[in-house]
Amino acid sequence: MAAAVLALAAGCDATGAESGGTLRILASSELADLRPVLAAARKDIGVTVKLDYTGTIDGVQQVVDGTAERAHDAIWFSSNRYLALQPGARAALGPSVKTMASPVVLGLRASVAHGLGWDRTRPTWAAIAAAAGAKRFTYGMTNPVSSNSGFSALVGVTAALADTGAALDTAAVDRVAPKLRGFFAAQRLTSGSSGWLSDTYAADPGRVDGLVNYESVLLTLNASGKLPEPLTLVYPSDGVVTADYPLTLLSSAPRNASDTFRRLTAYLLRPAVQRKIMDATHRRPVVPGVRPSAGFGPEPPELPFPARRQAADALIDAYFNRLRRPSRTVYVLDVSGSMEGSRLASLKSALTALTGADTSLSGRFQRFHDREEVTLLPFSDKPGPPATYVVPERNPGAELARIRNYAGGLRARGGTAIYDSLERAFAVVGEQAAREPDRLTSIVLMSDGESNAGADAGDFRAWYGTRPAALRGVPVFPILFGESATGEMNDLATLTRGRTFDARTQSLSSVFREIRGYQ
Repeated sequence: MAAAVLALAAGCDATGAESGGTLRILASSELADLRPVLAAARKDIGVTVKLDYTGTIDGVQQVVDGTAERAHDAIWFSSNRYLALQPGARAALGPSVKTMASPVVLGLRASVAHGLGWDRTRPTWAAIAAAAGAKRFTYGMTNPVSSNSGFSALVGVTAALADTGAALDTAAVDRVAPKLRGFFAAQRLTSGSSGWLSDTYAADPGRVDGLVNYESVLLTLNASGKLPEPLTLVYPSDGVVTADYPLTLLSSAPRNASDTFRRLTAYLLRPAVQRKIMDATHRRPVVPGVRPSAGFGPEPPELPFPARRQAADALIDAYFNRLRRPSRTVYVLDVSGSMEGSRLASLKSALTALTGADTSLSGRFQRFHDREEVTLLPFSDKPGPPATYVVPERNPGAELARIRNYAGGLRARGGTAIYDSLERAFAVVGEQAAREPDRLTSIVLMSDGESNAGADAGDFRAWYGTRPAALRGVPVFPILFGESATGEMNDLATLTRGRTFDARTQSLSSVFREIRGYQ
């Protein structure tokens, strides 16, 4: 996920403590809900915390390639399990302290859970997978590459279905693939972050029957009062994978950061602070003397995590390329005259990276996947002809090369007809869905300026309101780039229940990778 910075202003506490220091932390995005706790830490012990947010695999990549240590003293991910499998990772990590816990479970609308009998008995993951395959419920889940909750869910259901009691290996993944396909057939919503998934469900609870997410996220949703029907949390009887949020000092951190780290971790483990974290975030305490509140469910057993990187990577590959419903994306690409030069070069580079040219850890998992349907729709003063590609399951290289060649041939000229081009994109989606409806579908809009040809924002809103419900369920992800109209793009994302991405402060390639978490 694109970095966003939380900076808690430096200062002394009431006793004049100036030695608390500052700790710069690369963190999972869901830790934004710790703002009040971290603000209290500054006041109570004089420690200032700066958080830069990142996604699961991007964070691992930054630690492994040394990028993290350039601007950070520590990392604070949902889990270090996948990171620990990477060559050289252990040498980059110093002391680590688990700070809180949240298992990844299934939350279903109360009426759906009651109909399945899961409000009275705890099903196994096999029973959940069978019900999902029989279309007895639908759900949303985050992308395993972008968010730890999705990765934990993927590992958990696979380990439970393998039923070996041992760490997953590639043979076990292959053996349970048919049951996994049944489970993922019920996934109707994906996301690059647990927060966006939660917000999207709250805005339209009828879209799916529930979510696979952190227990803390589901409890927060229930406590929000936004849902017409509460979620029943289903704790599979054979176990889960739990996020334990280890705050970890990087081995490269300066000596003064080590003292700050010790002060902060000791503070976070104070019983009173553990209770504050529990009340504010609905995560479980990790200090034995602090009892979980009554709102938490039973403590489920922990399922084994892959012991080798090859097995974890094979599981992620299988999820995208064989197990889940394939995706469909229409990329609406501005090639107006203002894109001439470096902007068009950035666009070409971003598209080329998604064809497999990016060989980094995160790039490998964020390329166009096998079975994926990709449509490139360039526009200037009118929409151009769409070019559609379907990446085959076997030998995808030739089709990926075709996409790469098409991107390389883009030329800039003319005006900017954003809304005419969006209408054309929705028409393309409608035609494609009529032929093959069972895909996770989205539209990406990239423009560097305001619309100055054809329909305007008001015209599009009126047109959009007359579309069938299925089309209005397709999110649009606008990219803020150059002089794009920020207000209109935010309004467009809100209208279509998408979200905006900002390429004005980071590379277009980084934003395209981030959007992959929502496709």
